[in-house]
Amino acid sequence: MSACVPAPADSARTKHVHPPHSPPPGPRRFRIAGADVSASIAVFLIALPLSLGIALATGAPLQAGLVAAAVGGIVAGRIGGCPLQVSGPAAGLTVVTADLIQQYGWRTTCAITVLAGLAQLGLGCLRVARSALAVSPAIVHGMLAGIGVTIAVAQLHIVLGGTPQSAVPENLAALPAQLANLHPADVAVSALTLTLLFLWPRLPGRVGRVLGKLPAALIAVAAATALAALTGLRLPKVDLPSWSSHALAALPDGPVLGLVAAVLTTTLVCSVQSLLGAVAVDKLVAARPGLTGRVRRSDLDRELLGQGAANIVSGSLGGLPIAGVAVRSSANVAAGAVSRNSTMLHGGYVVIAALLLVPALELIPLASLAALVMSVGLKMVSLNHIRTVTRHREVLVYAVTTGGVVFFGVLEGVALGIAVAVGVALHRLSRTRITHEETEGGHNIHVRGQLTFLAVPRLSRVLHQVPHGADAVVELDGSFMDHAAYETLQDWQKTHTAQGGSVDITGRRPGIRISEPVEVDDCRCRPWTAWRNHQCERPPTATAPPDAGSQDTTGVADLTGGTGGTGGTGGIGGREGTATSSPTDLARGISAFQRNTAPHVRGELARLAREGQQPSQLFLTCADSRVVTSMITSSGPGDLFVVRNVGNFVPLPGEESGDDSVAAAIEYAVDVLKVRSITVCGHSDCGAMQALLGTEPGGAQTPLKRWLRHGLPSLARTPGDGDGDGGPWLAGRAAADTAERLCLANVVQQLEHLRAHESVSRALAAGEADGGLELHGMYFHVGEAQAYLLAEEAGEDGEAVFRRVLETDLTA
Repeated sequence: MSACVPAPADSARTKHVHPPHSPPPGPRRFRIAGADVSASIAVFLIALPLSLGIALATGAPLQAGLVAAAVGGIVAGRIGGCPLQVSGPAAGLTVVTADLIQQYGWRTTCAITVLAGLAQLGLGCLRVARSALAVSPAIVHGMLAGIGVTIAVAQLHIVLGGTPQSAVPENLAALPAQLANLHPADVAVSALTLTLLFLWPRLPGRVGRVLGKLPAALIAVAAATALAALTGLRLPKVDLPSWSSHALAALPDGPVLGLVAAVLTTTLVCSVQSLLGAVAVDKLVAARPGLTGRVRRSDLDRELLGQGAANIVSGSLGGLPIAGVAVRSSANVAAGAVSRNSTMLHGGYVVIAALLLVPALELIPLASLAALVMSVGLKMVSLNHIRTVTRHREVLVYAVTTGGVVFFGVLEGVALGIAVAVGVALHRLSRTRITHEETEGGHNIHVRGQLTFLAVPRLSRVLHQVPHGADAVVELDGSFMDHAAYETLQDWQKTHTAQGGSVDITGRRPGIRISEPVEVDDCRCRPWTAWRNHQCERPPTATAPPDAGSQDTTGVADLTGGTGGTGGTGGIGGREGTATSSPTDLARGISAFQRNTAPHVRGELARLAREGQQPSQLFLTCADSRVVTSMITSSGPGDLFVVRNVGNFVPLPGEESGDDSVAAAIEYAVDVLKVRSITVCGHSDCGAMQALLGTEPGGAQTPLKRWLRHGLPSLARTPGDGDGDGGPWLAGRAAADTAERLCLANVVQQLEHLRAHESVSRALAAGEADGGLELHGMYFHVGEAQAYLLAEEAGEDGEAVFRRVLETDLTA
């Protein structure tokens, strides 16, 4: 036996050893973080009135809302795959549930909920949760907007003191008569509820910040209840029958096809809303400092299993269908929850309230709950979503889905939305621009867009406009070509070549190369494509071999159709004032700009030339070639006034001569251009920081060494490898090495130098009242293509902290 393998006796002996003089290990205690307790209370205060209001909107027994809230918190919270998502009766299910109750009755609706839960369990076991995210966001947002409109129109009748009808057209038709027969008591209670819902989060001052922590929904319903009780208003109120008479699920009764459609609809809405909610909660968690490492990302398949189990239990106990609820989930994350214990505790509180607070709950006016639910429905029609789908040219899908849900139902509206989305996708796929232009050198055919069988008729018609024997260039400006288009193009090329013509097929797709010299610039690269990745190379030519004084032009495209020259360095020559030959990357890049980018920015640059520059920000960063300021800030001409130097240093004012260029740029930007913001941006793998760390004292004082002295204060405030974790830090991860810690410290230090400049300090002092000038720190990790912004508040250790900029921050 090898000496490295312990004997069985040794392993058995060491298995039960515990430290001497210590008590034997006892059972693990179940601990609940204080943050979870406080968050659970906040969620409970929001969930209680909303659960009753949603039950009222569906026409179900009011206890059903409490049952669903309790089961959603306890069962889905314990089993689900998204720890911080709060599940319960959701506004998105209101229309579906109301239709089911009207068609099949309450007990059959409970059975449908159970069957939908079983379907969700099956989908979770098949691990298809990710597939639900393939539904177009325009369809999902349209569905929620349609449900929101339906809820708002129906609850408006209760707010006015009447009774809602079964469908939106009927509610709209009955609205004039309802307005003519108002009930003042219901309207007064509803108006108070809506007013508090709107004003409570907007209370000013320190008192507003303190009181704003209380949920507006709870305050509004409580105030309306108090008004009704103190003034003795006679109006309908919550009626919670005894739990002994609570109706439970029964065997489904109705047509089989109708029941199957009902189960599928409930499953679809519950699943999609819960999964999208889980993804949204992940984004909220990622944006919360210090929480990313403590809370795991959502397991969507497990979340589907948890939702299925919760729906089975809720339906069996006579509760409403359950889904993840965005309002409660976002409140849970914002309140500081750190685990699923918060969700489960909130469910326990609902159970206690349902058993012990019945007398208090029965004082709530129905008009107040209707006003609360109506406001929730109106919020489901999100202007931000409308702007997003408009920007992505999917407003038609959104509008059709919304209208379909409002006038026909949820399942019908979603089906219409899917059909329109497919039609829009096919239209875009077939929307290929094919143009034919006759030039002095021949015929130029430009294909812009995806080349599929849908575009083959137009492609063939344009190709046959080229005369026999003519020289032709076909430019493909797209990323996809199917087999039908490929065969059409190749057949025409063979036929045209056989008839004495020439065909040159060019494009920016990898693998398409220029085969013949042409009198056009054939580089089709995107504006931010690096030179080394350009697909513009020509094959080697047999003529003009490079001599000892010339660059090797093998594989380099001659932009004007020449060979690149046999002498010199391949500089830009001239033929009638234009570039005739250049093998350099710079000339090729300029030519690509003139062809591809200049036509798009010429109008904006002309405007800037007329009006002058008015940048909003001074951006001070390193001269490193990998930091492309316009790209990482998504800015355009005229947006940034950029100052670059080695190490992104801001020399202190009054330093010896030779450093005035940075100070002059700062003074010009602040006093003349009136910029509103100044950003100092460092980056990873900075050569200046490496040089600072490796600089030895003494030696020859080169210009670079004299410049690097401005980084010595940053070096002094940077902890070394053995000095612990002090200094500025990155949220979510530790600094990779001393060089990265120095990069972060350097940004903070240069901001302090910036404040010492007279023009900056004067602008900061003058702008305290109106927010005139702001200073920001930024760190860009080149390898991760990830930006971090310096937070205004310090971290827990008092040090500066750089927080990751998320995708959600750009679209909020």
